Amino acid sequence: MALLSEALGALRANGLEAVAVATGLAYVLLILCRNRLGWVAGAISSTIYVLIAARSRLPMQSVLNAYYVVMAVYGWISWTRNAEEQGGRIFRWPLRRHLLAVMLILAVSALSARLLATLTQDDWPLLDAVTTWTSFLATWLVARSVLENWCYWIAADLIMVFLYLRQGHAPTAGLFASYIVVASLGLRSWLRRYRQQQP
Repeated sequence: MALLSEALGALRANGLEAVAVATGLAYVLLILCRNRLGWVAGAISSTIYVLIAARSRLPMQSVLNAYYVVMAVYGWISWTRNAEEQGGRIFRWPLRRHLLAVMLILAVSALSARLLATLTQDDWPLLDAVTTWTSFLATWLVARSVLENWCYWIAADLIMVFLYLRQGHAPTAGLFASYIVVASLGLRSWLRRYRQQQP
């Protein structure tokens, strides 16, 4: 009986992960096409990943996914306003702003990693922290229609592939590997659109 219960629990967990992977992929493809429905798919995927990350002893990833749910609402509102007021315009950040952002991410990650190593059972405190803070910024940049968001996603997704493989979540690692490809396509697509909107 215990074995059957364990098997059903694993099936339920894998089923949830499959839904999270599918809606996560839908999110990134819709966002690449600048379709607001991507924010709905992202909210569904992130809600499931709050649970998966918590069970996998990656607390920062759990917090990150809760943030994604909140940002899905903000992203929907921001993209609606951008479409109405700016015609769906894409923006860029100057290099100095990116340098400041990277320095801030590294500093906050180092502090977070120390806390995680002391207060939690996080298996990968520094990598968990770096990917979390990078993803926090990248999500905000997507919601604000900033082109370089894709560069931050590529960096974070590379690390996420490793993290989820090591924690035994091959489908999720595969999802993040596909995100790297999609982010590369997104960067190209948004860059082309950015150039077209220039006078």
